[in-house]
Order: sequence, then C-alpha cells, then structure tokens
Amino acid sequence: MVAAAVTVADQKTHVLMIENVAEGLKRSGKPFLWVLKDKESGGELPSGFLEDVEGRGLVVSWCAQEQVLKHEAVGCFLTHCGWNSTLETIVAGVPVIAFPEWTDQPTIAKFLTDVFKVGVRTRKGDDGVVSSEEVERCIREITDGPAAEAIAKRAVELKEAAKRAVEDGGSSHRNLDMFIADITGKEIEGLTSKKDHAIAKMVAVSE
Repeated sequence: MVAAAVTVADQKTHVLMIENVAEGLKRSGKPFLWVLKDKESGGELPSGFLEDVEGRGLVVSWCAQEQVLKHEAVGCFLTHCGWNSTLETIVAGVPVIAFPEWTDQPTIAKFLTDVFKVGVRTRKGDDGVVSSEEVERCIREITDGPAAEAIAKRAVELKEAAKRAVEDGGSSHRNLDMFIADITGKEIEGLTSKKDHAIAKMVAVSE
C-alpha cells in the first residue's frame, strides 16, 4: 500500500497538483491511503476520482501517521519530507517517495534518496509541477522496479541504525549527554575526557 501525505501551498498550482497526484495514484494500480485536507481547506479531489478507486484507495483528512507507517501493509510513503515525517518513516523502516516543496525539504529529500538511498525523488517538469506520469513512475519504481528490493532493505537497515542511536551508549544518547554536560558544566560518566568526546563524535558520524 502507498501512504501519501502531500499538499500544495501555491494556489496557482494547487488544483493541478492535486489532480496529478490523484491521477498518478489511480494509474499506478496500487492500493493507497491519501491524507488530504478537506474540501473547505482546499483539498478538493477531481470529479469521479473516489468512484474510480473505490475498494482500492482511501482519502482522509487526518490519520495517526506514525501508526499507519508501522503497519505491515505500507510499502512506501509519498511525503514532502518534513522533519517529523522523515523521522517517523525512518523509525518505521518504510521506503520514501520524496516530494519536496520548500525550506529544508529538498535537503532532507536529497539525504534520503542520494545519501541513505531509501527512496526515490519526484522530478518537476518545465512548468514547475510534478506530473501524474512522474507520480506513477515513482510509485512503480519503488514498489516493482529493479531497485525496489534493495531500497526496502536499506530502509530496514536505517531503521535499525536509528534504533541503535537512541539506545544506551548509542550516538544520539551520547550526544545528548554531551549537550547536557556542555550546558551544565558537569561531567558525565563515560564522557569525562577529551578522548571520550572525540570517540563519541566519531561514533555519531559513523552511525
């Protein structure tokens, strides 16, 4: 199943983008859950869309995203790559279809797709809009493409790395201890020397 959570801020492209995402989801043939603002908030769907995907697609205005991403039926997550959504999908071990729009989203998308290689990234056309064909291509590539299995495997590996990072002694745990020590000026066991600090920083980079 494709989990999708995309909206558009630019009113000029809003209607077209909603139509393109809807058409791409429909043509992909994959079951999906799409979180979209209600009609009153500008999330109006193309005419006849719900009838066309009846029994295969579900559109809601809100969901418990973290719980949805952890469900075994979810095969990928179409997202703008906001930081909260990124952390949730990493922890869930779900491959990503990156759909960045603004601020830090393009940078986060680059890390997910080019560095960690746990997803694919949508490409905008000359008109600055992601086409329905592009949405369909990304869905098929991440679910049925030649690299789909490798992407899914890396997503699980990144999930395990994130889990290790927050465990006692993990890079995130140690960095938090270092931060507290720097703020309070108090030494913390295991981080009492410059050598320990250096080792902790190397662990953070490697993990």
